[in-house]
Amino acid sequence: METTPAVSAGRGSSAVPSGGDAHADVPEGAPEALTPEQLAAQWEEEKPPAAGALANTASSLVVLAVGIGALVLSVAMGLGTFASPQPGMWPFMISCVMVALGLFQLVLGRRNRDAEKFTRMSFAPLTGLVTLAAMVALMPVIGFEIPALVLCIIWMRFLGGETWRSTLLVSALVVAAFYGIFILALGTSIPHLF
Repeated sequence: METTPAVSAGRGSSAVPSGGDAHADVPEGAPEALTPEQLAAQWEEEKPPAAGALANTASSLVVLAVGIGALVLSVAMGLGTFASPQPGMWPFMISCVMVALGLFQLVLGRRNRDAEKFTRMSFAPLTGLVTLAAMVALMPVIGFEIPALVLCIIWMRFLGGETWRSTLLVSALVVAAFYGIFILALGTSIPHLF
């Protein structure tokens, strides 16, 4: 009777120890070794501190102010009717939703414990909004290529924390793709340099 030699569990082997525990050789504390309860506790320890009632009220007032400002601007653009809408119709509807959500958060959100305290990273959305507004303002003057490239670089490198190599490569590809789609293929009237 012929016997086959036992296969040793060497380096790179997928053999499971005789006890049947596939995670027996995983170091203690590794993400694979954590139970869902332990992982939830770890996330709870690492999350930023909760915002207080004052921060919740302030953020609600900001949303409310932006919504009211957008309402006024959309009415000034003209609403029209549902059958023949003017340029302000859809911004008006979105502004109404913003105002309603701001009021809801102002009244009921003060007791919200899920909101995070304002930190240095809280300014990232504001930075994104300011750079986007700058791009829109510069497009009629110098075209969309340079502002879009600078916007992508700021968002990817400084807001997203990407490496310079991937930032420059992806930013150039995004601008080239937009140019190819909107200028060459569709022939839109977006201001451009080339």
